[in-house]
Amino acid sequence: MDNRAIGFFDSGLGGLTSIPHLFKALPQERVIYFGDTARTPYGSKAVSTIRQYACQIADFLVSKNVKMLVIACNTISTTCLKELKERFPALPIVGIVSPAAEKVAASCDETNRIGVIGTKVTISSGAYRDMIRTLAPQLTVFDRATPAFVPLIEEGIIENEIMDLTIHYYMDDFIAQNKLDTLVLGCTHYPLIRKNIERLYPGLEIIDPSQEIIGRIRQALAEKDLLADESQESENVFYASDLSENFTRMIQRILETERSDLILKFKNLDL
Repeated sequence: MDNRAIGFFDSGLGGLTSIPHLFKALPQERVIYFGDTARTPYGSKAVSTIRQYACQIADFLVSKNVKMLVIACNTISTTCLKELKERFPALPIVGIVSPAAEKVAASCDETNRIGVIGTKVTISSGAYRDMIRTLAPQLTVFDRATPAFVPLIEEGIIENEIMDLTIHYYMDDFIAQNKLDTLVLGCTHYPLIRKNIERLYPGLEIIDPSQEIIGRIRQALAEKDLLADESQESENVFYASDLSENFTRMIQRILETERSDLILKFKNLDL
């Protein structure tokens, strides 16, 4: 057993979408989260810049004595996972792409037409497309970059006509021309607009990597005997490089659950 916190990080608030799934599956665990809200979005930045930022954040979380790192960001996972594992060889580190790719491979067949949406960096890397095709060569996969989603979500523009229009702009032709029936939300921000997508395109099967990563976290903790004691107090700390009112409001919105025992602390940190 190990009651240290799990370190989660993302380019902004998107990685928060994994936290409710973690608390539901592993309620004894606690979290130290870092969202780089001052420098988001990462999806249009140079890979060298993303790696520099990711290493800074990982160094900070490791200094807080976390027992594990979770890269709750598709852009960082596709560009920095190998480097971070080499940087911290003794620490379990989980990326978000492979669990979702495995879910697609296990749940889809050759009759499905699968779409992946994400940031420019994630899509240009081909990580989802390549991994899915490696696991299941018979599957048909299409992808599209949807870069405007992240800044709108970070500003809280979600249940809004502007967001719906942006979704139509990116998705109408992508879905219709490729006859998609399955969609992978290849950015952890995108579950925040899942209801919009489901309302605009009913019948589309959604695969959410923010949820799929939890099984991988549980597996990694169990293998290293790092699961927490169920009797511990759940104190969770959320850091941001720009602790805006919107960031704290979105945390409270995303983590709105029936649990009353969660202790949430918010801190600003300038890397």
